Amino acid sequence: MAYLSAKLVIIRKEQAGQRIDNFLMHYFKNVPKSRIYKMIRKGEVRVNKSRVKALYKLKVNDEVRVPPVFQKEEETVRPPDRFAKEIEQSIIYEDDAILILNKPAGIAVHGGSGLQFGIVDVLSWVRGDLKGIRLVHRLDRGTSGCLLFAKNYQVLTNLHEQIRNHKMDKHYKLLVKGRWDKPCTVNKPLLKNELQSGERMVKVDLNGQEAITHFIPLEIFDNYTLVEARLETGRTHQIRVHALSEGYPIAGDDKYGDRVFNAEMKKLGLKRMFLHASFLGFEHPIEQRRFEIEAPLPNELGFVY
Repeated sequence: MAYLSAKLVIIRKEQAGQRIDNFLMHYFKNVPKSRIYKMIRKGEVRVNKSRVKALYKLKVNDEVRVPPVFQKEEETVRPPDRFAKEIEQSIIYEDDAILILNKPAGIAVHGGSGLQFGIVDVLSWVRGDLKGIRLVHRLDRGTSGCLLFAKNYQVLTNLHEQIRNHKMDKHYKLLVKGRWDKPCTVNKPLLKNELQSGERMVKVDLNGQEAITHFIPLEIFDNYTLVEARLETGRTHQIRVHALSEGYPIAGDDKYGDRVFNAEMKKLGLKRMFLHASFLGFEHPIEQRRFEIEAPLPNELGFVY
């Protein structure tokens, strides 16, 4: 266990706007949430020498007194150089506010569940100046393409607000079984279930959350179709389950896909799920201009052409 003494922290511009409980969870990375809420409730944490509630939003130049606390010592493990280099080479855009990766398939965003490293962990290691980098949205481990990060809390809040207000455009390319010849909008609620094994499965269910996907066929081949999906909501496995619900499972999807079709596609060289986050469009949070970026299909999906 490591002992952290009491400290006075002055809130910087990029930290302002976040709640005191979220600030403390980021500050005390290895202290349980229950201990953090207890220190707020008992007044161990002070802002400008006064007690505050967990929902208090920090302001620039606030003086936060963090109490002494014991926390588990964090073991520093260096990511493999090969892994770090792959993530660095995947950066397709960066400025003072945001960073965007063309995420490789097969790499998880976060470590855990038997995975020692995730993309966020690697970025924190190789870009020491970006230890405050924050993930704006998620991609499944098997999905490649545009993955957006914010470099401070204010930028993160702005981008999350755009997502909530449907002002961020996210387009995906997918290859599906069958001849999908007409555009359609799928508006079917999705419900998450967790199996005894701990695996998450999603299904169309009236008791689920609202989920809307717009599908546009791009190119029809003999027995499969290249399709663009545009998200209006961002539910877990949304594109995969919505495509399946229309009778068009995604090629290479080992969770919701068609085994026979997957085997056929494997013979053509497909070794992963054919789902790629190809486009992001939003208002740049600092420059206040329309920002758009595309991530080209990776080489392993180029066989379709």
